[in-house]
Order: sequence, then structure tokens, then C-alpha cells
Amino acid sequence: MSDIKIKITDREGVTHEIDAPTDMNMNLMEVVRSYELAPEGTIGICGGMAMCASCQCYVKSAHELPEKSDDEDAMLSEAFNVEDNSRLGCQIHMTQELDGLEVELAPEEV
Repeated sequence: MSDIKIKITDREGVTHEIDAPTDMNMNLMEVVRSYELAPEGTIGICGGMAMCASCQCYVKSAHELPEKSDDEDAMLSEAFNVEDNSRLGCQIHMTQELDGLEVELAPEEV
């Protein structure tokens, strides 16, 4: 089985339990877009290059994630609504180890 179960709370506060593929090299931002959990044009604006923070999310589960890259750290230092558990969804690649991951999408920056 190459899918994992993850829970994503959208910007309206609705939690979605979804299947995310681990065999397609997708990241969390792409999963959110494919399930249309955020209005088009409001997430992944930079295409997943860690350059816009539109895919910022709050990691709610205790999963061990890869360390933030310098680019991700720099982008989050300039973003709004940043919390200690903030990550960029485009930098979280779907792997078997993330089964059960729980995240909440950060409010849209305007």
C-alpha cells in the first residue's frame, strides 16, 4: 500500500481525513491542491519553491519531520501568522513515516 492517511484542517476549520500517495513524490501543498482544500490561487502560489509561504501550515501531530532548509526558514521568518509548529507544506514530502500526520492550514495572508 503506497497511500497514507493524513488529517488536514482547512482554513474554514473543517478537518478532512484523506489518502495521500507516497509513490508520486508529492508534497503536502500538492496534496492540498489535488483535494481542493483551499481555493485555487491561494496555496502554492510560487509552485512549491519555498518562496511565498502561501502553503504555511501548523503541524499538530508529533511526527518527526525533516529539518527546515535555509530557504524554508528564511521564508517563515518573513511570513505572517507563524507559530512554533509552522512549516511550509511544499517542503513536506509524503512518505510512509508521515502516516497519521495532522496539520492545519495557516490563515491566508492578504
